[in-house]
Amino acid sequence: MKKNILLGLFIIILSVMLPGEELTGTDIIQKVNDLMNLDTNHAKAKMTITTTSGSKRTFVYESWSKNKGEKNLVRYLEPRRVKGQATLMLNNADDIWMYFPRTGRVRKLATHAKKQKMQGSDFSYEDMGGGDAFINDYSPKRLKDEKIEGNDCYKLELIRKTESDLSYSRLILWVIKENFVPVVIDYYDEDDPTRWLKRLVQNDIEIIGGIPTARKIVMLNKSDNSQTDMEILEVEYNIELDDRMFTERGLKK
Repeated sequence: MKKNILLGLFIIILSVMLPGEELTGTDIIQKVNDLMNLDTNHAKAKMTITTTSGSKRTFVYESWSKNKGEKNLVRYLEPRRVKGQATLMLNNADDIWMYFPRTGRVRKLATHAKKQKMQGSDFSYEDMGGGDAFINDYSPKRLKDEKIEGNDCYKLELIRKTESDLSYSRLILWVIKENFVPVVIDYYDEDDPTRWLKRLVQNDIEIIGGIPTARKIVMLNKSDNSQTDMEILEVEYNIELDDRMFTERGLKK
């Protein structure tokens, strides 16, 4: 009886010591989703686009997000030609409006616009929209753990569900075991799951407001041989944001 008690205690201790070994793909992607979709955030960022020809274009913008990424507002600060221009994305980028300060007009984009490039970058509006897509639109499968970008990672494959209309047939994610940051994400073609389109890499991870945050994000476009570098200049989480910001009228302010 004493041996059985000791054996039982050993098993319990071992399971506590190695919690990561028990995580399923669903467990891991839920933690990733919770980390990426906080209730609100406000950020200032610099985005540098390197085109196929090697030329560069740089934008500085502010963004606000609410309801775990369901509502997003982006307002451009630089360069002068786009200063004041703003984009509102609702329903996880299913509905998109753009404001042009020179004309004072707001234009609603067509539904398929969420798959288009944002300001000519390698990020689509859908990529920037946030929300629970990882959970609602994909089925996760845990693959063999790997080390990438110097981090011990869980490796996941996400297969798009048949009812989803998202742009990518599947995703491959490398998730840092220590903090559940998706350090690398590979995106595959909407119709051909073997065609690798883009790779997202997150670097310079800092703890800001208790949240592990990547200060530098790079999207590499394998099809166009271009890339977009994003540097997070300022960020704050779980702040009060007025719902009126995320309206057509709020776009003009």
